[in-house]
Formats: sequence, structure tokens, C-alpha cells
Amino acid sequence: MEILGWKEWGRLPDIGIDAIHMKVDTGAKTSCLHAFKLEPFEKDGQDWLRVLVHPHQDSLDEHVFESPIHDQREVTDSGGHTEVRYVIRTRLQLGAFDGPIELTLTNRDTMKFRMLLGRQAMRKRFMVNPELAHQLGERT
Repeated sequence: MEILGWKEWGRLPDIGIDAIHMKVDTGAKTSCLHAFKLEPFEKDGQDWLRVLVHPHQDSLDEHVFESPIHDQREVTDSGGHTEVRYVIRTRLQLGAFDGPIELTLTNRDTMKFRMLLGRQAMRKRFMVNPELAHQLGERT
């Protein structure tokens, strides 16, 4: 089992994000990705999303990707606010792990990190040492 620090760099290759700085959040059940615009549409009889993100902190560089909608769920944030969020499934590369995770999508413009890595994605794969950071390397 790999050891994570409280923040790490990872990749979301299936949606074209080569580097994303994420906060490791054991208080969050599901991982979350910043999305400032969501456009639902239908493709081949299936519900999809066109997603616009700012993948890098302190940057307004835009990245657009499309993904099938996996689910919609009520999510309560750390401030106690509940909202219905779209959920997608995508591949995460983090250290030796390369596999699917679920991501909820919400606007995180006011947050420092563009992604939270939640418990479901860490389960049986990682342990967390909150005194450490970037245990799996700096941005590549």
C-alpha cells in the first residue's frame, strides 16, 4: 500500500488532464473535480456531459472534455450545503495506481485545489500521512 501526503499530483488521462494537484480528503466519500460549466447532451441514446474545467490552480486556462453521465447524487459539502451533482467515471493515475474512480463535478473556483481525492478512490490502495506532502512526486 502506498503512502499519500495531504496533497499529491495525479493524472486523469482519459479526460485529457496530464497533471492535477489534488487535496487528499479522507472526510470526503467521493472524489470531486472542479467544473465551471456543465452542458448535458445526448449521444447515441445515452446522456453525456460536455465539461469545462480550469485544471490548474491560479489559472484560467480552460480544458474541455466529454464524458458519459454515470449518475447524479446529492452531495453535502464540508459547510453543510447539499446539492445534486453529476458523477462521471474516469481513470486516475496516482503513483502505482492506474484505474477507474468516480468523480462528482462542481464549481470549486473559491477553493485552493481543483480536485479532492475521496475515500472511495483511496480504499485498499493508499494510506494517508497528513504530515507529508507530494509523497508520489512533484508535478511532471
